Amino acid sequence: MSNMTLRPDPALVQVFLYREPVDFRKSYRGLSALVELELGHNPFSGHLYVFTNRQHNKIKCLLWEDNGFVLYYKALAEEKFRWPKPEEEVVTLTGQQINWLLDGYDISLMKGHKKLHYEALF
Repeated sequence: MSNMTLRPDPALVQVFLYREPVDFRKSYRGLSALVELELGHNPFSGHLYVFTNRQHNKIKCLLWEDNGFVLYYKALAEEKFRWPKPEEEVVTLTGQQINWLLDGYDISLMKGHKKLHYEALF
């Protein structure tokens, strides 16, 4: 038996992480309404939208794929997702970062060193 997993494509350029917890009784219809009405985004754009519940132990991902919505759901047995707490309503991630989040990493700490810009004095 192989170790097959269903995961968002690491090559995704824009993944939108919705900061506020949502009611997980929402299906693709309710989540796509949040994307359109609260974020002002087009839910049919092909971008991935990620939501969590109040306890941060579940994640739902919403993606329009050619002719229908794909809804990815992950519920943790014991741990919690380390959800970022920025001031913005939505956070933009890469496909690789959403996979790190699904693996349990704190993506807010995964920032590279700041870029330094020096100029010669003469």
